[in-house]
Amino acid sequence: MKYSKRMAMVKPSAIRELHQLEHDPEVISFCGGYPDASLFPVENLREMYLSVISMDSMAFQYTHSQGDATLRQQIADRMRSEGVACDADSIVILQGAQQGLDFAGKMFIDEGDTVLVEAPTFLGALIAFNAYEPRYIGIPMDSHGVDPLALEATLQQESGIKFLYMIPDFQNPAGVTLSLERRRMLVDLANRYDFYIVEDSPYRDMRYSGPSVASIKSFDTQGRVIFLGSFSKSLVPGMRLGWAVANKEIVQNFAQLKQAADTQCSTINMKVASAYLKTFDHNRHVENIVKHYRHKRDVMMNTIADTFPNAVAYTRPDGGMFTWLTFPDGFDADQFLRSTLLPRAKVAYVPGIHFFGDTRHLPINNARLSFSACTDDAIVEGVRRMGLVLSSHLS
Repeated sequence: MKYSKRMAMVKPSAIRELHQLEHDPEVISFCGGYPDASLFPVENLREMYLSVISMDSMAFQYTHSQGDATLRQQIADRMRSEGVACDADSIVILQGAQQGLDFAGKMFIDEGDTVLVEAPTFLGALIAFNAYEPRYIGIPMDSHGVDPLALEATLQQESGIKFLYMIPDFQNPAGVTLSLERRRMLVDLANRYDFYIVEDSPYRDMRYSGPSVASIKSFDTQGRVIFLGSFSKSLVPGMRLGWAVANKEIVQNFAQLKQAADTQCSTINMKVASAYLKTFDHNRHVENIVKHYRHKRDVMMNTIADTFPNAVAYTRPDGGMFTWLTFPDGFDADQFLRSTLLPRAKVAYVPGIHFFGDTRHLPINNARLSFSACTDDAIVEGVRRMGLVLSSHLS
C-alpha cells in the first residue's frame, strides 16, 4: 500500500472495539459514554425539522463554513451568560467537538511537537492528535483536577510546548472537576509560558451536585484558550453539532480547515438546532436530563459502595458520565477484564491503559465505568457481579 506515514499513527478506538461486546445480550457493558436515547427530545425535533423544511428552502443550500449566523449568535448569547466575552464572529460551528480536536492538532502540531495532556485523558483526543505525531507529556491529577505545581515544573523544564489539552468539567475518564483557583492559575501559566489551552467541555451542562465553576475561557484575556462545546450530550449526538469559541484569528483558521475538510456542517441541522433553541426551553430540557443522570450516578455510586471491596477506590463525579476505578498496585485491569471479569461475570469496562498519552510510566490498575446509557437494573446487576468477582479475586 502507498499510504502516508501518518496512517501508521491512526489506530482503532479501544472503546469502539469493546462496543462489539454489546452484541452479546448476556454482557452488561459500562464501556461507552453514550447519552440515554430515551431522553432525546424527539417530538420537539420532529416538529422543528418539519417547520424548517416547509418554511425555509435555504435549509437545503450551502452556507458559510463558519456556520449558521443565527445559531452562532445563540451560542454566543449562552456563552456570555456564563461570563465568556464573545460574539458570533468568535464562534465556528463544528461537526461535533471532536472535529475541533482534529483542527487543533492540524493547526498546531508538527511531528515531534510537545502537547500536554491530563493523565489520564480523553481517548478521542489522543486519536485526533496522534495523526500529527506529537510528543505527549502527561500532567498528574488529583481530586481537584490537574496539579498546577506539577504543570509548572514541566513548563520550567520543557520549551516549545504548543498547547495543554484538558477537560475541566467532570473529566473523561476520571470524572473529576478542575477547581476554580486552578483554572485561574492555568490561564496565568499559559500567559507566562506562551502556550495555548484547548478546553474541551462537552459535559458542562450535566452538573448533578456542587456549584457551577466558571470556564477556563472566562479568565482568558490574551486569546490563549480555545473552548470546545457540544450539543451531543445536552441535545442529541446524531446532529453532530459542536462549536469552538476562540480569538478571531483561530476561528478563521478553523473555518478554513473546515472548508477543506467538509465545507460546512449540515445546513438543515444547524437551522433546526437554532429553531429548537428559539422555540423550546432548552434549559428545562437540560434540567430534566440532569435529574435523570443524577439518579443513575447515585445508583452506581451506592451499588459500588455496597458491593466493591474496600481495596478498590473510585471517584464520585459531580456531573458527566464516568467514574474512575483504581485497583491495588500491581492489579492488571486489562488482563482481569479479559481473563476473569468477562468470562465469569459477563461485565465490561474500559481498561485505564487506553487513556494515557504519555506511556513512559503507564499505570495498569485503572478502569473507566460509564453509567449514562444503562438502565438502573443493569447498573445494579453489573456492579454487583463486578463486586463479587473482585472480592473473590482480591481476597
